Amino acid sequence: MEKSKKDKSWKIIILLITVILLTVIVYKGFKTLAPDGTSIQGEMRNSKVEFIYDLTYKQNDSIIHEQNIFSKIKDMIKEAQDFIVIDMFLFNDDYDRKNSYKNVSDQLTDTLIDQKRKFPDIEVVFITDEINTFYGSYPSEQLERLKDNGIQVLITDLEQLRDPNPLYAGVWRTFFTNLNTNKKGWLPNPFSPDSPKATMPSYLRLLNMKANHRKVVITENEALVTSFNAHDASSNHSNVALVVKGEIINDLLETENTVVKFSGGEPFEFSVNSSVEGSDKAQVITEGKIKEALIEEIENTKKGDKIHMVMFYLSNHEVVEKLLNASDRGVEIKIILDANKDAFGIEKNGVPNRPVAYNLVDDSNGEIAIRWYSTHGEQFHSKMTMFLKEEETIVIGGSANLTRRNIENYNLETNLKVVFLKDSPQAVKVVEYFDRIWSNEDAEYTLDFEAYKEKSVIKQVLYYIQEKTGLSSF
Repeated sequence: MEKSKKDKSWKIIILLITVILLTVIVYKGFKTLAPDGTSIQGEMRNSKVEFIYDLTYKQNDSIIHEQNIFSKIKDMIKEAQDFIVIDMFLFNDDYDRKNSYKNVSDQLTDTLIDQKRKFPDIEVVFITDEINTFYGSYPSEQLERLKDNGIQVLITDLEQLRDPNPLYAGVWRTFFTNLNTNKKGWLPNPFSPDSPKATMPSYLRLLNMKANHRKVVITENEALVTSFNAHDASSNHSNVALVVKGEIINDLLETENTVVKFSGGEPFEFSVNSSVEGSDKAQVITEGKIKEALIEEIENTKKGDKIHMVMFYLSNHEVVEKLLNASDRGVEIKIILDANKDAFGIEKNGVPNRPVAYNLVDDSNGEIAIRWYSTHGEQFHSKMTMFLKEEETIVIGGSANLTRRNIENYNLETNLKVVFLKDSPQAVKVVEYFDRIWSNEDAEYTLDFEAYKEKSVIKQVLYYIQEKTGLSSF
């Protein structure tokens, strides 16, 4: 009799734990993106737009690093006198010292501090992700230096965001979310053996896999939205950026003030009164609105139009389906992808891009053309889609990969949608950029699809499960 009561008690306890876990999974995994002011689509503004890019490539047996974005960021900072707002996902110098990279994190830190000293009244806000302290394991040297020099530093409160890994989220939220991460680390640092040790609570936070993935620089003069991270180990990546002037700066400021507010910082009151003339138009899109804008433009294409894409990660099922539908309508589609083989010295398995690429080529009967960017340890980290039409060229680019996590209201992301007249100088520059790397005009930029073509059932299943469930790092 006593044994029966004990068995019944254990069953009740297990049932209660199960109910709690399922409740947490459903609530945190499927609620809308919590903070007001996220997932926004701004007004289409008159703007002056500049397209710039970084490329790493092989030319005459030498590796060339053609870097322009970081130089532009430093110039923007040096020209600012009123305010600077930066939101940067990766900002650290954690890497295995057996490799060598440019010290972009220290350079950015020094440039900001120098400008603050030159103009003591300038207000500087630096927003970043907790990955740069390995989720609370240790202080960031760069962030602490910024704080010591009167710069407001905000670590994004990721607890405000939806959990992309619902199965893990239930366990995390129920048992681990309140663990103290301020203890002394004792576990190896996954970024570098030379970096400080990590704590177990920090590893558990890492496994919840969410981020402020934005990469934005704003001053009173102009704003830059990019795929570039001020991160030493990312300094050789190929990237893209869009620089804008005009009232759209206020739209970008509003999206960043949202992050400041829900992360417990002091909201700023910066604004610009800057109207510009010209034919360029630009619009701010963040989080889930990026997917909506992209799908709308894909669906609006017709026979004779072209879609050209450069992308680090392409895995979102709905985007893939819309691309196939566009190809069926006679739209020319060319895509340049990273082969997903390199990650800061670690060899990757090609998921998701290789199975996705195989599906796109196979399901379109070869009508969708794909090439792989030829990387040499770095990544093809660009994230941009171009729509080439009869009278205009539309560009959507910024921080967001085309994955569930990036464009379905999990990560924080910022992109711009830009509309150029077809023959405008920047539209021509966008087209020339793509043609240059697609056709290997003056160097080896891209490889034939056959170079990383994979018909792997295991990887197809892995990609499908990871994209559908969020149980992935992409």
